[in-house]
Amino acid sequence: MTTPRARKRLAIEAQILTLGREQLATVGAAALSLRAIARELNMVSSAVYRYVESRDELLTRLVVEAFGELADAVNAALCDAADGTHRRRLEVLAHAFRAWSVVHPSQYALLYGSPVPGYDAPPERTGEPGTRVMIALITILADANAAGAFTADDDVDADLTDDFGRIRNELDLDLSDSQFAYALCVWTWLVGAVGQEVFGGFGADTFGAPRLVFDAQLASILGTHLR
Repeated sequence: MTTPRARKRLAIEAQILTLGREQLATVGAAALSLRAIARELNMVSSAVYRYVESRDELLTRLVVEAFGELADAVNAALCDAADGTHRRRLEVLAHAFRAWSVVHPSQYALLYGSPVPGYDAPPERTGEPGTRVMIALITILADANAAGAFTADDDVDADLTDDFGRIRNELDLDLSDSQFAYALCVWTWLVGAVGQEVFGGFGADTFGAPRLVFDAQLASILGTHLR
């Protein structure tokens, strides 16, 4: 049973995360300040450190939370498209990734924008949530390959074979080097294309329907590779 003290602690930690998200939107991750959060909570600055011991810890919690929310949104969309073709499922993944990011630009910036000076995300805490969407993408392609619905035959430098093989073994997925290179191409395009929109790279008035630009790019990158 949760004690009153534990409930109070959880409530204050939730408030700190909420205020941290607000700071991401207003001043950005680099300016995140626990002292400012303490003022918002009417605490002395030393008191807030009982709940979150450092700025880096708060950043890590925000990173883990954002990665989790993004992956949950993508997985929910994929569950609704469970009976679709492999191509359709990858399209759904891409659209869900974009939709979440456009609605949560400051959290997207924390995950995929410029690194925060002086902060290194701990891989033991951020690695698993941070790779959920990418693994979902690669799994769709591996399933398509098993069904004979995925082709990619571009030459790949032999120096990449060991790296690709190690990652394939870790994920237990059956993809050739060229197919794995294509999977990485789709992933890096997805992050870059969404970032271009979220960060206003095209300019405010260039495209009246950014979703259509995204759709055109997605259709081009999928091409005839996936059915």
